[in-house]
Amino acid sequence: MTTFKTSREIPATVEEVFAAISHPERLARWWGPAGFTNTFSVSEFKNGGRWIFTMHGPDGMDYPNECVFAEIDSPAKVVVRHVCEPSFRLTIASAPSAAGTEVSWSQEFESSEVARSLEAIAVPANEQNLDRLAAEVLRWQGAR
Repeated sequence: MTTFKTSREIPATVEEVFAAISHPERLARWWGPAGFTNTFSVSEFKNGGRWIFTMHGPDGMDYPNECVFAEIDSPAKVVVRHVCEPSFRLTIASAPSAAGTEVSWSQEFESSEVARSLEAIAVPANEQNLDRLAAEVLRWQGAR
């Protein structure tokens, strides 16, 4: 097994969900597991664009990250390649649903060994990411 998948229904339009992903200031607010904050140094939200940022953990540690926006199909899909270790490909797909938008999150590691070693961290972190994305979308809706 190399891929971790999860999904979430968010009571918002696909465009509202995409806005929370595509605007760097909003992405910085929700990206990462619970308790993390982010500082972006580069965020080129375009096909092939670079994304360089530091995640600041609740443990006081800094975690440098470098990614490439491998594919952006507005507003339905964003594919991110995490180019520093651990290498993975993250696909965030959004589709209209009865409740608003179903967001599918698929994190694919290059090797099953790496995936197994990170499963205990990655699986709950992915759920927390979606929790935070939903909260950001709903907060924005409430502010309008």
